[in-house]
Amino acid sequence: MRHLKAGRRLNRNAAHRLAMFRNMAMALFRKERIVTTVAKAKEARSFIEKLITLAKKDTLHHRRLVLARLGTPSKAEVQPAADVPKHPEKADPTHIIIKLFRDIAPRYIDRPGGYTRVLKRSQRRLGDASETAYLELVRPGETRRKKKGSPAPAPLAPKPPEPVASAAPASEPTPAATEPTSPAPQASAEETKNPPAAS
Repeated sequence: MRHLKAGRRLNRNAAHRLAMFRNMAMALFRKERIVTTVAKAKEARSFIEKLITLAKKDTLHHRRLVLARLGTPSKAEVQPAADVPKHPEKADPTHIIIKLFRDIAPRYIDRPGGYTRVLKRSQRRLGDASETAYLELVRPGETRRKKKGSPAPAPLAPKPPEPVASAAPASEPTPAATEPTSPAPQASAEETKNPPAAS
């Protein structure tokens, strides 16, 4: 039995899984949308969202915590000049960890979690035909779409009030309504316990 064994193993040992999540997180912070398998995307979400939550507080301590989880490759450039030799203007020498703290985390200051989403794709992966999905960052200010349910029934039109025909004119009050009603006399507690004897 797999009691207390939460999470997918993904056919990897712990060190290999951690390295894979680090690579996926850095690719997501770099491109903001990646294609991977559904199982990997669902498992990497918690790793990535914890990093963004840490990055929302831009302090030295939180930078060190993120650096410890991402490792030294987080100092890699967002878009190295070697990747775009024909378009040097597209090069971005910013470190990935700086982009996380300066650009990505401030988008979600008012959002309590749910920074990523998994969208399934129709295309299967070549080789083993496993299901693939997009893992992407949620755009700022975007809310979850509500499912369309059945339309609400149309409200009924209110009926007009029916005129009440009365025999007496409305200006003259009835005598029962004008006389104040006196409350019935209540028997005292002694009388209820010892009723008077009949003579």
